[in-house]
Amino acid sequence: MKSYLQRIGRSLMLPVAVLPAAAILMGIGYWIDPQGWGGESPIAAFLIRAGSSLIDNMAILFAIGVALGMSRDRNGSAAISGLVGYLVVTTLLNPETVAMLQGIELEQVNAAFGSIENQFIGILVGLIAAALYNRFSEMRLPQALSFFSGRRLPPIMTAITMLFVSLLLMFVWPPLYGGLVAFGTAISGLGALGAGIYGFFNRLLIPVGLHHALNAVFWFDVAGINDIQNFWAGTGELGVTGMYQAGFFPVMMFGLPAGALAMYHMADESKKKETASLMIAAAFASFFTGVTEPLEFAFMFAAPQLYLIHALFTGVSLFIAATFGWTAGFGFSAGFVDYFLSFNLPLANQPYMLLVQGAVFAVIYYFGFRWAIKTFDLATPGRGKGESEALAGNEGELATAGATAGGGTTTATAPRTGSDRSGFAQKAEIILAGLGGPDNVDMIDPCATRLRVEVKDMDKVNEQRIKSAGIPGTNKTGPKNIQVVVGTEVEFVANEIEKLRK
Repeated sequence: MKSYLQRIGRSLMLPVAVLPAAAILMGIGYWIDPQGWGGESPIAAFLIRAGSSLIDNMAILFAIGVALGMSRDRNGSAAISGLVGYLVVTTLLNPETVAMLQGIELEQVNAAFGSIENQFIGILVGLIAAALYNRFSEMRLPQALSFFSGRRLPPIMTAITMLFVSLLLMFVWPPLYGGLVAFGTAISGLGALGAGIYGFFNRLLIPVGLHHALNAVFWFDVAGINDIQNFWAGTGELGVTGMYQAGFFPVMMFGLPAGALAMYHMADESKKKETASLMIAAAFASFFTGVTEPLEFAFMFAAPQLYLIHALFTGVSLFIAATFGWTAGFGFSAGFVDYFLSFNLPLANQPYMLLVQGAVFAVIYYFGFRWAIKTFDLATPGRGKGESEALAGNEGELATAGATAGGGTTTATAPRTGSDRSGFAQKAEIILAGLGGPDNVDMIDPCATRLRVEVKDMDKVNEQRIKSAGIPGTNKTGPKNIQVVVGTEVEFVANEIEKLRK
């Protein structure tokens, strides 16, 4: 089950990755016309509306992205199946159709159906479409129907299946939606305290990759909170909308980089050079793009006490920002570019105070990390036996490009050629050998910075050999599951591994 949920989290990364494009367009548009929706400028109106075309259709992107990501071979037919399923469900369950089917007036239709086009439905449809694709994509029909065999069959089966799913949802969706709203309302009703609780659990769930599920409740339109979309659309309350985003900026831009400095200062003298190469690259990724995994995975399993402190600090940061009503927004994470582009949005409230808060949190993180490392003698990077192997050769491998946008975080590392590609191939060979070779690997899924791997025999896995490829670390998440933390170039390494497995 945990592996399945992790795959869902990884699949969500694909549609979420397009949000920075929307954020860039809307952010620039609001810089031109801060009053909203470009009413005073055709150029601003053009950019803002272009960005909203993505933000307003995230549910469709989720249906397509999850169907593609959860499919066996990530074929385009799975994506088409997701789109077909979403169109069938949302058309049959829109208020006008429901009113006709139930024989009632439009005003009498349950309010839940007015919110049927949401990310929760998109994810549900994507999962069903992927399952149908995996089941029917290799099926052969009788000769008379052979044209519809293979990968042409899943979209058809998805359309048929969604008729029954829509019928079921007609009865299930209203109470389910009501439950989701109640859950979100319970947390949001706690105000700043609720934001702090959310921030704490957001970090705690990262090691198992389940934080995406929690984020969906508060960031998207699953429980009626929809913090990201409302913030960027300017539809909300100043100082309130954005409260589930703002507190991350002081942590990702200031706190974690300061923590990285503390870990460098606490490293053994003989390992400081290697530690510096890892910490500098990972800290820059956190500050500029808001991608924190290269840094967090460098210590979360080696020093869980330190990671718990980090989660507590994150919760406190969200609580403080929400208490004072300081808001800024993003589409996925909270780096500098996100902060810069969201600065002039209509619902950005005293965003400069997040910089002040960030400076304070830099001090808290630095001395808090130093105290914890010294007091508990934690095995952070550069400390303890075996750290040199994990750090060796890591220089430059976590370098991050940073095409991200106010509202979104995308680590855009430019494709490389020549010697760089051979470097990826060499790293892939070492990792694959450490995993026990091609025959021992059942599945490899690249996430934002990690390879999620399912192996046949964990006894054949050599973690030290994997680390000799110059990666930050590994994490066994189950009897047959292991995560290999590669960094922001994970996609290129994954591609090379797939070549070796063929």
